[in-house]
Amino acid sequence: MVEERIRVLIAKPGLDGHDRGAKVVARGLRDAGIEVIYTGLRQTPEQIVQTAIQEDVDVIGLSILSGAHEYYCRRVLELLKEKGISDIVLIVGGVIPPEDVSMLKSIGVSEVFGPGTPISKVVEFIRQVVKK
Repeated sequence: MVEERIRVLIAKPGLDGHDRGAKVVARGLRDAGIEVIYTGLRQTPEQIVQTAIQEDVDVIGLSILSGAHEYYCRRVLELLKEKGISDIVLIVGGVIPPEDVSMLKSIGVSEVFGPGTPISKVVEFIRQVVKK
């Protein structure tokens, strides 16, 4: 029997052009045995959700440095809800002010990872929330 691998979509929404952190996380997840789909830069929430559906992912990881984290998280969650999808976990990484973390979690973001978070913490969290 083939074991199903966890599938994670790493996405860079909006006009933010810095993707080094997203690529580091993607590589770290891949090295931990997680299947990673990286969308590249300048994705719309609609493109992100469509790719997540097409790729049958378990987790969407948004990498946001632009300060627009509330908008992008709300929009991605709204689109998932509109499409009747409740089993994709949304996580966010990047430069998120500490005072915004509880708000993001209250709207449906499962976890927020700031700069310098060890990849092992991200991997551990994903494995806890996705049972495969």
